[in-house]
Amino acid sequence: MIQLYYWPTPNGHKITMFLEEAGLQYAIHPVDISAGDQFKPDFLAISPNNRMPAIIDTAPADGGKAISVFELGAILLYLAEKTGRFLPKDTRGRKTAMEWLFWQVGGLGPMAGQNHHFGLYAPTKIPYAIDRCVKETNRLYGVLDRHLENLDAVRRRPGTQRAYAKGEPYSSRPTVTEEGKKILFGQTASRASVA
Repeated sequence: MIQLYYWPTPNGHKITMFLEEAGLQYAIHPVDISAGDQFKPDFLAISPNNRMPAIIDTAPADGGKAISVFELGAILLYLAEKTGRFLPKDTRGRKTAMEWLFWQVGGLGPMAGQNHHFGLYAPTKIPYAIDRCVKETNRLYGVLDRHLENLDAVRRRPGTQRAYAKGEPYSSRPTVTEEGKKILFGQTASRASVA
């Protein structure tokens, strides 16, 4: 069983999509990032970078004690290796899958996050930052569109639909409140280590 520490954000959905597609049993433990749940000691023990998603695999493949995994890319790779799904075994296929995983966690994910931060949440709108992030996110989506040709095919997959439905109970809560902005965007090295 996978214990998933989750909030309905793009990164949270990536893990529920994988779990649904792979048919793994999992339980969701909500981590309300706007309320500061990511700074609670129990969560920091699983995810020392105070970011969700994170997982605990209570039945790891080696049969040993439970394993916790933090960081989106590490979780996806761990689950792919655990299930033998979505990560080809041949050198060239694995290379391609790893390229796209690293492209997402090092390119699209962070840039889209900055795009949303400067466009939606920044207290002072900085036109250069907004323009730069919007253009780069657009370029990255273009790369993805060319690779996938039809992104709507992913949206129509039953696993994707089930994954997004899992987030609906939490989606009615505001993702980021004014107090939540202080929690999310006011972090320093000392704050990140304090629960």
